Amino acid sequence: MNREEFKASAKKSIDDIFQKIDQLEAKKDLVKDEVKTKYDERISELKKKKDEVLERYNDLSHAAEDKWEETKHAFSSASDSFREGFQKIWSLFD
Repeated sequence: MNREEFKASAKKSIDDIFQKIDQLEAKKDLVKDEVKTKYDERISELKKKKDEVLERYNDLSHAAEDKWEETKHAFSSASDSFREGFQKIWSLFD
């Protein structure tokens, strides 16, 4: 995948992240009272991870050629961390 394709894919990932957080906040009322505090904590954690992904995307957009692979890896890592956090929240609905 070349640089522009990766940036387009990264932008799509960010759009998905925003959409998923919006979905989680819309489902907050469906969470049982006994797990609402944990749910709120996990959403807060996800928002921090979202900020990190956005920061890594910004780095990615401005990365010099010699830093591209390092920046690409940092973005992928932050994105994976968000996905893991998202799956933890979904486990509260089980």
